[in-house]
Amino acid sequence: MPSTDAQSIPAPQAGAAPGLRTTPTPVVVLISGSGTLLQALIDASRDPAYAVTIAAVGSDRPGVAGLERAERAGIPTFVSRVRDFETREAWDAALTEQVSAYAPALVVSAGFLKLVGTRFLQAFGGRYLNSHNALLPSFAGIHGPRDALTYGVKIAGATLFVVDDGIDTGAIVAQCAVPVEDDDTVDSLTERIKAAERPQLVDYVGRMAREGFTISGRRVRIGDR
Repeated sequence: MPSTDAQSIPAPQAGAAPGLRTTPTPVVVLISGSGTLLQALIDASRDPAYAVTIAAVGSDRPGVAGLERAERAGIPTFVSRVRDFETREAWDAALTEQVSAYAPALVVSAGFLKLVGTRFLQAFGGRYLNSHNALLPSFAGIHGPRDALTYGVKIAGATLFVVDDGIDTGAIVAQCAVPVEDDDTVDSLTERIKAAERPQLVDYVGRMAREGFTISGRRVRIGDR
């Protein structure tokens, strides 16, 4: 896996206008479902100043609404189902090849419900982001809002992090807090977390693409900060 002390996307050259690039940064987005996070990125990428182009959208499930969103926006799509391969390693290698074909500077998991493997992380380690609907390191896994409610916390939220080989254990890029209401259900809390998660994802993907970032240990620094 690439060294986490290396700069993953270079900052703009000295003398360039702050936060601006001459060409948009290519990003591949991976999804498994409805694609509401994806839609937020699609909407943002329509503004040239955002400086991100969604090169492709991939899914582990055919026929999901997120793929339809991408197709309506004219974005190439692909599907890679685990069950179509003899081993998980073979799936991971195929997914790596499919994503690599678009030469992304960043890969974003926006509700992608599959864990990638060694081959994928060797190719995209330090450049693969995931948005999780809990305040990590608390409530890792696929049931973040449910587990937060069960535990009785008063503050939930969302975490954007750089994926490593653990389960929701990578270096944290950003977090946003969402108060838990007394009458919250899993569905209501999930939806309010999504409402906070979307602008956070859009903001930080754009900033990382425009300004560059470095990862040193567990610290992620954007631009020259």
